[in-house]
Amino acid sequence: MSLQHKELAAGRWQQLPLVEQMANIGGEVERALIWRAKGNADYSQRAFERALELLDLALTGARGYACLKELARVREALVDYFYGDNTFGSTQESWRRYFLAFGYYYSATSQQRKGSLPVTRR
Repeated sequence: MSLQHKELAAGRWQQLPLVEQMANIGGEVERALIWRAKGNADYSQRAFERALELLDLALTGARGYACLKELARVREALVDYFYGDNTFGSTQESWRRYFLAFGYYYSATSQQRKGSLPVTRR
């Protein structure tokens, strides 16, 4: 399998916050789910392989044990869902909910950084 995210693999990926990494991984997982639902196994597999590539990049730069543990479990459960017997009982909807949280959080915080949303202080 050749790298699809060459620029990210060259080091840029490790500079991204974990929430942005997870949002990007979630985007590839979402594409895999969509293609799977449409019955296009080839496109689904390609999108899933891109998600695994990003997950593996995240694992190599994991910051701390808790992060490493979460990423490894996500990878294990995703592989089980797409290629295994789904022993964890994952569903399309559960994966969407899991990754959607990262997408929402990253979107909201990136808009705050750009100044388009007010930053609330506590």
